[in-house]
Amino acid sequence: MSDYVHPLKQFAHRVNAHPSEPYLHQPVDQVWTSYTWAEIDKMARKIAAGLKEQGLQAGDRVAILGKNSVEWFVSDFAIAMAGMVSVPIYATAGTETINYVLEHSEAKVLFIGRLDDTSAVESASHSAKTVGYPYKGINADQRWSDWISQYEPLTAIADPELSDLYSIVYTSGSTGKPKGVCLTALNLASAATDMVNQLPSQKNRTLSYLPLAHITERSVVAMASVYSDIQVFFNESLATFLSDLNHCKPTVFLSVPRLWSKFQSGILAKMPDSRLQLLLKIPFVGNMVAKKLREGLGLGEAKLFLSGSAPISAGLLRWYSKIGIDIIEGWGMSETSGGVCANVPFNPAHIGTIGRPYPCIELKLGDGGELLIRGDAIFSEYYKNPEVTAQSFEDGWFKTGDCAKQTADGAWMITGRVKEQFKTAKGKYVVPVPIESTILGHVYVEQCCVMGAGKPQPVVLIVLAEGLTADKNAIAEELSSLRAEVNGGLESHQRLDHFIVVNEVWSIENEMLTPTLKLKRNALEAKYAALLERKFSEPVVWE
Repeated sequence: MSDYVHPLKQFAHRVNAHPSEPYLHQPVDQVWTSYTWAEIDKMARKIAAGLKEQGLQAGDRVAILGKNSVEWFVSDFAIAMAGMVSVPIYATAGTETINYVLEHSEAKVLFIGRLDDTSAVESASHSAKTVGYPYKGINADQRWSDWISQYEPLTAIADPELSDLYSIVYTSGSTGKPKGVCLTALNLASAATDMVNQLPSQKNRTLSYLPLAHITERSVVAMASVYSDIQVFFNESLATFLSDLNHCKPTVFLSVPRLWSKFQSGILAKMPDSRLQLLLKIPFVGNMVAKKLREGLGLGEAKLFLSGSAPISAGLLRWYSKIGIDIIEGWGMSETSGGVCANVPFNPAHIGTIGRPYPCIELKLGDGGELLIRGDAIFSEYYKNPEVTAQSFEDGWFKTGDCAKQTADGAWMITGRVKEQFKTAKGKYVVPVPIESTILGHVYVEQCCVMGAGKPQPVVLIVLAEGLTADKNAIAEELSSLRAEVNGGLESHQRLDHFIVVNEVWSIENEMLTPTLKLKRNALEAKYAALLERKFSEPVVWE
């Protein structure tokens, strides 16, 4: 424990060492404003003073609801400076979730930031005082700009211990009500410190666009920026993503499998994969093509590429490697304070694995191949939920719910979720994730979900990659070949009966994906229940 530094003390160290260096960069209507470490510190101290002026006490919970921004970071620092506990809420959360998290955490203040749709928070019923960030369309009791102008910076900030509660991070609620994961300063400090030790030893830049309410962005971007020399640029909107990325010119870039797949689809919409692969094999020409593709994605200066939040197809990783983008797959969860295991430094022999664990944790296998974990980064309890907490630990080891195995040279592989396994009519279990990962390696496939509980054989629902130019017959022929190839590597009870191409893309908005872009399997099964009952004769069919 003594080797790790509290996030608040590390932030103070950065401020004192580099007060005038730029730290955070915020676009508003595509006009960029940069803030130094000293400016962020001053703002955070003013907001901390404002929290204390509301009558809040040490240990009180303060919620943050909004898209990524300078103010989000400042709020998080300010809450810690005031000795309070931050409670992030997803910017896409509905009214029911907002009400639940605020009530369950007993948050006294809610910071409201930029939202694509304000109706959910405006419909919420809660007792928390609201403070609106300085953006258009935010209705709140008090204004951020007023706090900045009227309060003096707090001088006597909190002096917490590493063992003190720092944040309550609520899970995305894919299987019921969100659980509040209690993270101490030690949890977050150890995960972030061990992660940044893997970064290139240089001044780095990154774009913050994945939800800060999720532990991946909070740990790998927000916390990492305190423990390493990295400037953070914020994405203003989906429409400005590419221009924001090109303005940032990141040296470190984090994404999730769903977005890596979409980036690939964007490239292949302009050039068929067969032609691309041919060009990449030509000496000199291949290097030029790969460089142009990286620059087109805004990643021309990136040195480190990361993927987390969900499993990524090994086929997709190999495809990216051919254009000079070696994506490091990491693994972690809210309960582990973010990524604590990764294929770093990148090893092509370990594609399809999550590499080895960071020093702050230990891994082992439990009953049924379930991955068990313990160490400084691991949470100790779910907030107000002692029963589930007790069920989640075994002799001090947290039961992750992930099935895993270890390779001969020590790398770890996640093979699925314990609860995602289903039993066919033959009474044998099917683990969907490895099958899905293989299918997702095909350039025609953007999303897929293997299901079939109680059915003679499993089937897979397919969402085609955006921008496909091939006709229906050609697509069917290609997918039929893919089905045969996948089935060739499966046991008889696992073999896929049909590929069913569905019409609608699965998204957060239609509630088929969680806020972190994971499949909501229960929702998908309910949506396509009638389709799954139909009898098909062809190997590839359309909804």
